[in-house]
Amino acid sequence: MPEALISLMGQVAWPLTLAVAWLAGELGHRWLALPRISSYGLAGFLLAAGQAGVLPEVRGGAIALLANVAFGLILFELGYRINLAWLRANPWLGVTSLVESGGTFYAVFAVAQAFAVPSVTALLLASLAMSTSPAAVLRVVNEVRSSGQVTERTLHLSAFNCVLALLAFKAVVGYGVLASAGSVFQAVWSSLVVVLVSAGLGALFGVAVPGLLRLLGGLARNGTVVFALAVLLLTALTVALKFSPLLAALAFGLVARQRRVVLSQVQRNFGALGDLLTVLLFVFIGATLDWRQAFAGVPLALAVVVGRTLVKTAATTLFARLSGVTWRKGALTGLALTPLSAFTVLLLEQTRHLKLDLLDQVAGVMAVVLLLEVLGPLLTRWALVWAGETQRREEG
Repeated sequence: MPEALISLMGQVAWPLTLAVAWLAGELGHRWLALPRISSYGLAGFLLAAGQAGVLPEVRGGAIALLANVAFGLILFELGYRINLAWLRANPWLGVTSLVESGGTFYAVFAVAQAFAVPSVTALLLASLAMSTSPAAVLRVVNEVRSSGQVTERTLHLSAFNCVLALLAFKAVVGYGVLASAGSVFQAVWSSLVVVLVSAGLGALFGVAVPGLLRLLGGLARNGTVVFALAVLLLTALTVALKFSPLLAALAFGLVARQRRVVLSQVQRNFGALGDLLTVLLFVFIGATLDWRQAFAGVPLALAVVVGRTLVKTAATTLFARLSGVTWRKGALTGLALTPLSAFTVLLLEQTRHLKLDLLDQVAGVMAVVLLLEVLGPLLTRWALVWAGETQRREEG
């Protein structure tokens, strides 16, 4: 009987955890005004193999693929919302992104070195800290139905940050592979080739899928299903070929936008499918963390979070007037860029086939993710509310 019970618990572990996480998200949202995704991540962390032991250890497999699909849908939506014409009309927005990303890289690398973190790992941590989690930002924006200058700048800067962080991360990975294996070919393949092919595949989908829909005359009717299926196929393809599904999905959405596709019938977050996959994504992120490693890196994590937030806020404030907003809105934009976790963990998961075990090398990474899993979306929500761009009594 105990063996049968253990077998049953193993089979229902993920559905049960997702149900608990969803309930926690609803209660936390209604009673404490917490963003739902913060509660999803916290539930995943508490029920993970390293804590309560309800979930099995999450390393690869079908759940990791579904998490990448969930993130791919979010990145596609984010890419579609990016207006490159705005960047051309307001180049100071691009300058802001370069300065705050570069400043973050330098600040976090200096902090990591001060904590005696090895050079390659410090570079890794610095490249990851450049990014802002588009999953957290977009979900919070949609949840509170936010719109305005701070909202649009936050969305655009989070997309730019992810691209810059991914380029820096792949460069560090290439350097790490070269230092450990001594293979120039493998180093170039795992950095430059992965970036170019991933972006190329995403761009190809961005041209082919809208073209197919126009040919069939079903863009307005079938947009949601077809683009979701395309993201699923693109993610599975890039994961199987060991390229970057994150960059591919972002390029897919960006090119689809530039092809003048009107996604009028695509629901926010891809409707119920997107909502379900978002619960899974943030539970998965929380479940990758182990409390022993996370709490061992708390001092480093606090220093990284504070330094990262200060640099991003200072940069967006410094260039606020030049980019066309008030200093106050510039500062709120920097605060809204706090989330980090989803992008970081999925990016690290994709390096496991290189046998670098980067996530396990520095406890500070896990601690930073744990802190910003809950705190990041909350700060984004506060920033949007303080900017006066939200509808406070949102539906659901």
